[in-house]
Amino acid sequence: MNLPGALNLVEPLDRQTLGERAYARLADLLMSGRLAPGEKLSLRAAADVLGVSIMPVREAVSRLVADRALEVTPNRAVRVPLMSAAQFRDLTKVRIAIEGHAAAQAALHRDSGDLKSIARAEQAMRQESEAPVPDLPRAVELNKTFHFAVYEAAHSPILVEIIRALWLKAGPVINLDLRANPDRLAKGDAIRFHAAARKAIEAGDGEAAQAGIAGDIRGAADFILSRGGLAD
Repeated sequence: MNLPGALNLVEPLDRQTLGERAYARLADLLMSGRLAPGEKLSLRAAADVLGVSIMPVREAVSRLVADRALEVTPNRAVRVPLMSAAQFRDLTKVRIAIEGHAAAQAALHRDSGDLKSIARAEQAMRQESEAPVPDLPRAVELNKTFHFAVYEAAHSPILVEIIRALWLKAGPVINLDLRANPDRLAKGDAIRFHAAARKAIEAGDGEAAQAGIAGDIRGAADFILSRGGLAD
């Protein structure tokens, strides 16, 4: 993937809280799979695209390195960490436990606004998947929107913060894979699990909501592992 091309998907930043906003934009690139495992990040290119000096980008990158979403190589290059199959399996288990718990909590604590947000996100991704030629980058964004609409409905800021940290690590693998493999979207597993989770949350059924999100995460992970793209 061409890094400047990926960065061009980001709008320039306003001149306020630049370090924080640079962090949010770079984190979104990682969560959305726009930066691939092993890909190097040019601080200068990022600063130019975001319309800021290099200092806010350096601050944002330092935070992402501390989050272990980026790493500094021995020659001082900044890159997205590579992930082994064993690490990915471990991350998947943690995601199923934590994100499944968040879905169960959403079923218990959601309000009418949450239900509308979840329903809109679920419908938008379903419609995109049914398009003659689905827009895969848009599908990736809609997938993330649905998941976080569910997690926000748990009304636990700490839980959402933990999940965002997990997505920083998982995003470069799971979302890049979705963008590169339209058969994952066409197969419809994600759409089916999303619908099941939405219905369970509407019904206040925490166990079924947990099962829907867990099934979605597990299904995507099994697909990725079956392709053998991760190191042993």
